[in-house]
Amino acid sequence: MKYEVININIDYEKIGTKGTDFQPYMSVYLPDNSKEIDLGRKRPTVVICPGGGYGMTSDREAEPVGFKFLAEDCNVVIVRYDVAPVRFPAQLIELAWAVAKVRENAEEWNVDTERIAVMGFSAGGHLAASYGVHWNKDFIKDYFGWAGGENKPDGMILCYPVITSGEKAHRGSFDNLLGDKKNDPEMLEFVSVEKQVSEDTPPAFIWHTFEDNAVPVENSLYMAAALREKNICTEMHIFPHGWHGLSLCNDSVYGNYDGNFAELQCWIDMAVRWLKNL
Repeated sequence: MKYEVININIDYEKIGTKGTDFQPYMSVYLPDNSKEIDLGRKRPTVVICPGGGYGMTSDREAEPVGFKFLAEDCNVVIVRYDVAPVRFPAQLIELAWAVAKVRENAEEWNVDTERIAVMGFSAGGHLAASYGVHWNKDFIKDYFGWAGGENKPDGMILCYPVITSGEKAHRGSFDNLLGDKKNDPEMLEFVSVEKQVSEDTPPAFIWHTFEDNAVPVENSLYMAAALREKNICTEMHIFPHGWHGLSLCNDSVYGNYDGNFAELQCWIDMAVRWLKNL
């Protein structure tokens, strides 16, 4: 396996925000090809955005999840993006940079260029979903000078995602993302993902729990409805029980895991299957 950490460098002033001492980066995990198995294999790639309310990036939604995809012979990229006090759209620009880097290195990294998915949990789900609806917008293409398609995502895996800035919003995520623009109606409309879905939004795999009392399940329902309205293929699973932030729901992410909600553990296998079938 090849492993590499690549710094993500953006011009904060150019996008109207300020950076911090934190250096955003992407961790890249690439299984080796083998002449014993398949020397020319091209693999699906998942670009993971951990959650954390745009105030942190969660460890339990990073490497443990990535290693599951690695075990299923997928390439994995984990993006440690900027959080508050760095404001929108820095995180989108950083994710665009990471996805474009995957496409740029597709030959060397043995990437299946029709199966590159962005994945996110909670606020990271908002980032991944936002990327799905905005990836080809002028403000991203103009920043990089792209003609179009260099940063295209083929799918989205959204895990108990923050979606709406409306009544069912996880307000803290939007406060951290927008800062002093957190009450700006125009900005709130723009970052409410379900209102920005278009024909260019990629297919989605979504899962949530009905009992989630931090990010209400309506977030996923709104997103699925918006995708259906545009006839974008979507797979969604709503589990009846479980709190917010369960990740893999096992002892690799919870030190004192007591077996609660073990029935949710199947979501990762379903997500891997979905990615390979894109």
